[in-house]
Amino acid sequence: MRGTIAAAAAALLLVPGAVAGRAASPIVSIASVGDMAMAPASGGGDSLFQGIRRELTGDVVFGNLEGTLTGNAGYSKCGAGSANCFAFRAPPSYAGSLKRAGFTVLNLANNHALDFGRQGQADTVAALDRAHLRHTGRPGEIAYVHVHDVTIALLGFAPYPWAQSLLDIPAAQRLVGRAAERADLVVVTMHAGAEGSAYAHVHAGSETFLGEQRGNPEAFSHAAIDAGADLVVGSGPHVLRGLEWYRGRLIAYSMGNFVGNGTLNISGLGGISGVLHVSLHADGSWAGGRLAPVRLVSPGVPVSDSVGAADSVVRALSETDFGSRAMRVSASGALTPPR
Repeated sequence: MRGTIAAAAAALLLVPGAVAGRAASPIVSIASVGDMAMAPASGGGDSLFQGIRRELTGDVVFGNLEGTLTGNAGYSKCGAGSANCFAFRAPPSYAGSLKRAGFTVLNLANNHALDFGRQGQADTVAALDRAHLRHTGRPGEIAYVHVHDVTIALLGFAPYPWAQSLLDIPAAQRLVGRAAERADLVVVTMHAGAEGSAYAHVHAGSETFLGEQRGNPEAFSHAAIDAGADLVVGSGPHVLRGLEWYRGRLIAYSMGNFVGNGTLNISGLGGISGVLHVSLHADGSWAGGRLAPVRLVSPGVPVSDSVGAADSVVRALSETDFGSRAMRVSASGALTPPR
């Protein structure tokens, strides 16, 4: 489909008297957030998003569903008395809360997708389907969205056997390439990297956490773009990471925590978050972007942050980790590619 758009754009330039802007490329707005590990809330699922709803707008709004939407079915992966084991679930009705908050697509490629076994995962998928929310991240799964006569493909990857693997980079590239053949825009989300404030920086090479292989975020992201991805957004480290500009495309290595009501550590960097807003032309080229700063308040719900801590944190990480390839982040959160 990309060839058709490119050919049409080229033809416009060759037509005498063509009116500039009349056949302008459509622009797609995308909003993305990080990890959402929801638990039952005293105010219900809708209460988790009341302080940030105005930022959850776009043609595509997606995030990482770090956990399950299931009732009493399935067995927790954590045995009785187990230490350092966490299993997350919220009521299936919370899929409706996600929909009402503004989400359109959820990523299921993460380490908590099977917290309550295959039944828990099946319940999660069924709940999202009932709420008319698309999902991606299971092996071979691609979510397609159609807006403004533009087709957008979304693919989720994680280093787990129940997810589309990011450890097998050639296979990941083949799937991204397949999506690029059918879609005008391809958005990849990866659940990759070690966890916590000690791991906010992106380093070359593979990362491990608690003895678990967490992938090579940089190599994977570059390979995804080489294969046809137009935007790569990360989750998993539970802290914000830097923004890299690679071959005319944006990589957001981690969007940090977004919802963790009683489930996630929101102290320090864990409580600094954001909503990434990106606008792309139908050919994948950059049309603009901004980082809306968010902070998590007790017990772990997002609210807009007037101080703008996320902007300064991401700016510093980007400049340190990527130098001349760093996306510029202004004091107001505006994103500008490097010269």
